[in-house]
Amino acid sequence: MSETPLLDVQNLKVHFPFSRGSLFRPERGVIRAVDDISFQIKEGETLGLVGESGCGKSTTARAIVGLVPPTSGTIRLNGSNISGLNDREMLPYRRQVQMVFQDPFASLNPRMTVGGIIGEPLVVHNLAQGRDRKLEVIRLMELVGLNPRFLNRYPHEFSGGQRQRIGIARALAVQPKLILCDEPVSALDVSIQAQIINLLMELQQRLGLSYLFIAHDLSVVRHIATRVGVMYLGRMVEVAEAADLYRAPIHPYTEALLSAVPVPDPVVAAKRDRIVLEGEVPSPDREYPGCVFVDRCWIAEPQCREIRPVLGDHPHSAACHVRCPETS
Repeated sequence: MSETPLLDVQNLKVHFPFSRGSLFRPERGVIRAVDDISFQIKEGETLGLVGESGCGKSTTARAIVGLVPPTSGTIRLNGSNISGLNDREMLPYRRQVQMVFQDPFASLNPRMTVGGIIGEPLVVHNLAQGRDRKLEVIRLMELVGLNPRFLNRYPHEFSGGQRQRIGIARALAVQPKLILCDEPVSALDVSIQAQIINLLMELQQRLGLSYLFIAHDLSVVRHIATRVGVMYLGRMVEVAEAADLYRAPIHPYTEALLSAVPVPDPVVAAKRDRIVLEGEVPSPDREYPGCVFVDRCWIAEPQCREIRPVLGDHPHSAACHVRCPETS
């Protein structure tokens, strides 16, 4: 296996400018959706990206595939810098990285049949035409557990789980190496979630895929992820092997997230200490010189407001002055 990571994101920032105030006294600023994060994904592994809504997870994925332009930073795919490429320059790289979206209905064209939806990438990338394209679409449908007899049906004729399988088949059509899964099961029933997760894991084993798996449900991420990154207000606050993070979280925010995960054993659940975070999530238009979690942290010290903590180089690292002094 190559030493070069499949995906290497360094110092990625995605800021959105805005204006507010009156006509005569306008106020301009930026929303720091993603604020200087770095991570890597190796071949064959799954990086779970977790955090509450609005922390920048989906924006990170959209920046990687070129749906939103990065403000700064580099995104390397197989060693090639794809940051800032236009649509034409990005086309060859789209075969290597694909995306599965959160809402399986909104991400499918309601005027196209399933065969047309799955076969469209084959046409765009000139991979198959005519009968060959139809045969490849049938193969992809069977691969994700869909009956090829439904080839000429439309998205509204399928259930939510079946629609997500269509989205997965479409992503697989160009034989990608990396798939970005943007909360692919959050809109599905619990029983269907398990089926889709098991399908993704089976496809990973069979095809050697790598995943960036975005979710806010830590129990789902625990089942599929090799490593886990925790985001808060546009910054990465902790990265670790999945088993290490769930066994011994370092950052206070990660600790609070894990304390909220339901436990099926009522005896164990009764003994757990639930950490309830005080206050509201701060606005991403505010610039923090120090730690972004400082206003809700129960172990914060004066330096936390003044000095920005950074992730270290250890396999299990957290951006916390108190628990990881070397990050200062």
